Amino acid sequence: MSQNSKGRYVYCVAESGEKCSLGNIGLDNNEVYSISHHDLCAVVHNCPAEPYSSDEQETVRQWVIVHQKVVEAALNRFGTILPMAFDTIVQDTDEGSAEDNIRKWLAAERDKLKRKLDRVRDKEEYGIQISWEPKVIAAAISRTAPHIQELQAEISSKSKGLAYMYRQRLEKLLKQEVEREAERCFKDFYIRIKGCVSELKVERTKKQEDKQMLMNLSCLVPKGETGLLADELGKIDDMDGLSVHFTGPWPPYSFVKVD
Repeated sequence: MSQNSKGRYVYCVAESGEKCSLGNIGLDNNEVYSISHHDLCAVVHNCPAEPYSSDEQETVRQWVIVHQKVVEAALNRFGTILPMAFDTIVQDTDEGSAEDNIRKWLAAERDKLKRKLDRVRDKEEYGIQISWEPKVIAAAISRTAPHIQELQAEISSKSKGLAYMYRQRLEKLLKQEVEREAERCFKDFYIRIKGCVSELKVERTKKQEDKQMLMNLSCLVPKGETGLLADELGKIDDMDGLSVHFTGPWPPYSFVKVD
């Protein structure tokens, strides 16, 4: 990155007019400080007006980790923040310096930013991933579904050729039942979890080696009020073949998008 360009790397917007330094905790050990406008500020560090880019995945991963740590430090310092995406950089322009442009942006977007801050005030984000073991679920369905049991019983009385066809039919039927059970569980768990949180967002599921992810959720929960949610997730985690991965608290990345 060129050292002649001037920019400000923005970590988050905070509900504070305080001008302060958070220390040399930024990317590449840069000093992180606030640029304020009335009762809002942007948490930044000085940087070239070029993206942070590298062909080394580990370098990029470390940058993202540092970004997250700075956002968390700002959350601890200011209380209510709007986290920015990695590599958000404001540049000098003909209309003013990077700092001037940030102050102008804070002034122009004040009402919108304040509404977003109100939305996440005194709340924290948590991640919920619920997975199941398809073989365990299929075995349970085989033991309890009458039509599956009837078909299994028929197979034992058929000739080798017919038994093969019946087993194919059984596999297809069992797959359909597992899919129906997945849909039923998703709806049931969604309703149960929604009743324990302020806001809920469905994320894309991720591939897993030995399990199947049923749902991947981001939740917004009032600070200190996770007890009801934890109890509900515990009940789901105790179900045969099901497991819950609960992470957080995080800054509310999934519930604010700062333009």
